[in-house]
Amino acid sequence: MIRRRLLLTTDAVGGVWTYSLDLAREVAAQDDMVVLLAVLGPAPNAEQLDAAAAIPGLQLIDTGLPLDWTAGSAEEVRAAANALALLAEQSGADLVQIHAPALALASYPVPVITVVHSCVATWWSAIRSGSLPADLAWRRDLATEGLRRSDLLAAPSRSFATALRDTYGLKHAPIDVPNGRVPLTAGSEIAPGGFVLTTGRLWDEGKNIATFDQAAALTALPFRAAGASEGPNGAAIQLRHAEALGQVDESTLTALLSKRPIFVSPARYEPFGLSVLEAAQAGCPLVLSDIPTFRELWDGAALFADTAEQIAAAVERLTGEDEARRFGDAARTRATRFSPQATARAMLTHYNSLLGRERRAAA
Repeated sequence: MIRRRLLLTTDAVGGVWTYSLDLAREVAAQDDMVVLLAVLGPAPNAEQLDAAAAIPGLQLIDTGLPLDWTAGSAEEVRAAANALALLAEQSGADLVQIHAPALALASYPVPVITVVHSCVATWWSAIRSGSLPADLAWRRDLATEGLRRSDLLAAPSRSFATALRDTYGLKHAPIDVPNGRVPLTAGSEIAPGGFVLTTGRLWDEGKNIATFDQAAALTALPFRAAGASEGPNGAAIQLRHAEALGQVDESTLTALLSKRPIFVSPARYEPFGLSVLEAAQAGCPLVLSDIPTFRELWDGAALFADTAEQIAAAVERLTGEDEARRFGDAARTRATRFSPQATARAMLTHYNSLLGRERRAAA
């Protein structure tokens, strides 16, 4: 029996990497599919390479191609898409799944499914006002074209799918396939709430870490932030009140989450939020910004707060052990809905609907 081959694009900068590894592991297990993982942007670090190597049958390809949001011109992005189309042909891929709409701008030999994890246009509308600056406008235009050339569109939440439809004038919203995650901890039963934690790309303005830092000055509990403070696009943040832990490896993150801290995400833009899911799986009480995505996924299992003062008040409420346990247990229960097994089952259904078709958007 000939094994089917999926060319899956990713980057090693944030949550897309985690999503891609979990998906690759599960589609290989459930369908015996060969996954070719094509990495764009900065090369994976040693820990990431080890994680990829641990997945049976995964073939990692470090393409050296630019990311759509760090490329210097539209031509660079189109060239990257063309290179991926050539890779799909040379590798004998049966299907291509890309992680950024602009990468659909090529004549792929097989159907293309675009899973939109984020985009500059929806990011801008969530955190800024006014028209897109020129450097982002051309990236939006490429994404618009790529969305319309894709054979199938998917997003990790209904809220983000709706935002994509409205932002890009799509006839239909993308299908929503929630992300899943392998739990990092077995779920400690120690009393939660000894400190406050946030994780992720601290430099990303959409994560709103400045508000987290402001809240740290308003409570007695220590606030800690794990993640990179500088991004590949030159963005950076310096914390004044919270403790910056820097980029941590998975074992360190697991140790942090096993203590069941109060987990805070004040994000103004979040299409899904894998870091929130990881914290919920560990039984951490959640304090989340009141944005559509978090309401959709965590309503009834988290406290919602937007300003530094509101975050501090929510944290203060969770210093009570009963409240901390109640919300931590609620978060852990809700997190069982989001597994990589469920994500892979859903994606395989869509793969099967596309495999063998002629490309609708080719040429």
